[in-house]
Amino acid sequence: MGLEKATIEILEGARKTETISVLFNPSEYSIERANTFKANAIPGLSGPLLQFIHGEADLLSMELFLDDYTDQPSDKQSVQSRLAVLASLLEIDRDLHAPAPVMFVWGELHFKAVIEKMTRKITLFQPEGIPARATVSVSFKEYKTLSELVRDPPQQSSDRSKRRVLVGVDSLWLLAAQTYKDASLWRVLAEHNDLDDPRDVAGGDWVTIPPLEVSRG
Repeated sequence: MGLEKATIEILEGARKTETISVLFNPSEYSIERANTFKANAIPGLSGPLLQFIHGEADLLSMELFLDDYTDQPSDKQSVQSRLAVLASLLEIDRDLHAPAPVMFVWGELHFKAVIEKMTRKITLFQPEGIPARATVSVSFKEYKTLSELVRDPPQQSSDRSKRRVLVGVDSLWLLAAQTYKDASLWRVLAEHNDLDDPRDVAGGDWVTIPPLEVSRG
């Protein structure tokens, strides 16, 4: 039993809730992910120090096949009509002032995105010159709102309070070195947790780790 037909659902804008059916499922697709790093040159070292800047959006790429001869769609739309509908997804929506985000759905794959690029290759024509067969290469770039980007991944850093349970031989010195990159800041943890003796902790104890700037203030 084959997969259900893929669809492209328009999520926002003047055409919200409109669904475009893909007549032929793609034979394959690829998902690309990348990160951006900054190379900082430090004198005397054999290579640059790489600093993580930000993650890139996932890129979903595939080819869609359109053909008037092989299979006549139930809605009787021609290849030329379907090409126009697909190309319209790149146009600026009058409500959003930008191309509308879409959801590509195929089986278990649900990919929320904007269409970054589309290439249409016509391979067969009707006698009157109308496109009868085409291959459409589409690149979907993952789309997330600001609130979604803030939630994923949840930030865990020394600039906000958090709690941690001590395990085994963990100590305030080790915890300060891991959190603040400075073991001498164990006093920050001791003061914040009302510990007169920094050795008065053991495995299973919970320790609150405060923001470093607030503690020093």
